[in-house]
Amino acid sequence: MRSRYRLAAVALCLALATGTARAETTVDDQALGDESQGANWLSYGRTYSEQRFSPLAQIDTSNVGKLGPAWWLDLPTDRSLLSTPLVVDGVLYFTGTFSVTRAVDAKSGKLLWEYDPKTIEHSGDRLRIFWGSSRGLAYWKETLVIATNDGRLIGLDPRSGKERWTTQTTDPSKPLYISGYPKAFRGKILVGNGGTEHGAARGYVTAYDAETGKQAWRFYIVPGNPADGFEDEAQEMAAKTWKGEWWKHGGGGNTWNGFTYDAEFNQI
Repeated sequence: MRSRYRLAAVALCLALATGTARAETTVDDQALGDESQGANWLSYGRTYSEQRFSPLAQIDTSNVGKLGPAWWLDLPTDRSLLSTPLVVDGVLYFTGTFSVTRAVDAKSGKLLWEYDPKTIEHSGDRLRIFWGSSRGLAYWKETLVIATNDGRLIGLDPRSGKERWTTQTTDPSKPLYISGYPKAFRGKILVGNGGTEHGAARGYVTAYDAETGKQAWRFYIVPGNPADGFEDEAQEMAAKTWKGEWWKHGGGGNTWNGFTYDAEFNQI
């Protein structure tokens, strides 16, 4: 029996692989903000604007009816494919179930490498609270970054798929998970988490150094226990609008997906 899920070459992938890609693309702020280039798909929404609009013009109303499959890759162990694939210099990168990550030649469909973060082994009892979904990955210069359901952020070598660094972004004793995508900007990787529906949790987002995985900063979405003090003025201001002993219930506020970066104003 063939796999239910396949990775198929579609119009956009075919156009990206026609030889228009540059030999060596540096994925940085300049590249991620470039709306004019169509040779690559460098981030979740293509560019910082998140418009998902490609300027490629090879496919139009006169020839779209002639398109057909160029290749496919069976994925027998995947239950879902939610990830937005990235394309960098003719190589397609994507995550599948439990954040298993693959690199595929966009022109031929050849599997170049596969990396399994062993999410099930790291999850323990938390495995029962998530679906194993992964919505994407990030690319910054020489590092490909994925997030796992058990709360890790992992930097990979995009050429070999070898692990460069790994960081635990959540408290393993709490029912938190990551099913959203990490966001790359200014040398950092931003990631949040979900889990409030499974237990008391206080939402936050954290930025990590893209080259080392070291934490750069963390911002809480909701205020914590006033008796512990506040991390910043925003928390103190927000706490004035909350009533009761909300901190005993975590406060909620998990930000698990949908980050955007405004390069002009340098804001998330």
